Amino acid sequence: MKIICQKQELAKALNIVSKAVTTRSTMPVLKGILLKAYPDGRLTLSSSDLEISIQDTIAVTVEKKEDAGSIVVMARKFNEIVRSLPGEELTIQTIERNDETIVEIQSVTADFEIIGISADEFPVLQEVNENTASIPVDNRTIREMIEKTKFAASVDESRGIITGILLEIDGSRISTVAIDGYRMAINRRTMPGDEKHKFVISAKIMDELSKILSDQEEEENGTLYLSNRKAVFVFGNVQAELKLLEGDFIDYRSILPKNSGISVIVKRKELMESIQRASLFANAGKNNLVKFQLKENILTVSSKSEEGKATEDLVVEKTGENLEIGFNARYLLDIIRAVDDEEVKLLFNSAIDPCLIVPLQGDAYEHLLLPVRLNS
Repeated sequence: MKIICQKQELAKALNIVSKAVTTRSTMPVLKGILLKAYPDGRLTLSSSDLEISIQDTIAVTVEKKEDAGSIVVMARKFNEIVRSLPGEELTIQTIERNDETIVEIQSVTADFEIIGISADEFPVLQEVNENTASIPVDNRTIREMIEKTKFAASVDESRGIITGILLEIDGSRISTVAIDGYRMAINRRTMPGDEKHKFVISAKIMDELSKILSDQEEEENGTLYLSNRKAVFVFGNVQAELKLLEGDFIDYRSILPKNSGISVIVKRKELMESIQRASLFANAGKNNLVKFQLKENILTVSSKSEEGKATEDLVVEKTGENLEIGFNARYLLDIIRAVDDEEVKLLFNSAIDPCLIVPLQGDAYEHLLLPVRLNS
């Protein structure tokens, strides 16, 4: 293999594909990046940890047909070399020497050599074509939906399916859902299409997808391809292949309260800042507790610990009975931060029933949070 490429373009692609490189695997090839040059002047860079695989394509110069080829290079060292070399243009070629494949990286004044690994050992990536089920998606929608639900997925690997985010596509509506047993986050958007699909992907992998999308053009449209065991997101020259989790997700709709006796409308920013101040003492307590006391049109947010206490009153719009209820401050803040609206609606039934946080109009999101029992 022999190619000539722009250093900046190569470095940018390496930054993207490096997100799927693992340092923990016992398989050396998974610590590397597959470089594959084509006669038509394309270079694909691929990485995989068997859970997520990423591929990016850049334009290079392949002077002769026989200069096409493929090799795996150790990701960390190759990345360091590329970024450190002077000049704007690099020449990369493979050399067979003493039963080893050497990868030579040259710039104007510098020359590096590293050991390569046969491309035959690299995992095969999913191929997508016109026969694969596909759904149009856009960068911003997917990225925002991940950010607004990932925090509610369980981080306990033994919990199986709820370590993932459910993606539910029903015609023109796409939903993401995450739940960890204490809270639930649902985000909904509209999109073109009439497909119906439901699948679950690890929240950690979805977080990596979000980082990949942040490196792309924000307004760029893409395509989601689905197979039985994988979801493939394609945005421009970047392809991200994500392994699906096996099993049935929790019937989240059955968990949502059908009605509520107490409704509170509050300014989101004021509520968030009040909880942040109260959490200065809540964090020092055993259960990170912040207490809400609803009385007439006042919501009193308070917390206390051995170090002191905090109390703050917020003016709200309330219907229904008065109420005292406690929450984990960090869980509550995660939810409030995921909301963009100026005002939110909090729905309650009692001090032991979950709180439902929804928009004033529509159903773009729903957040459910279990309360913490207050000492009588």
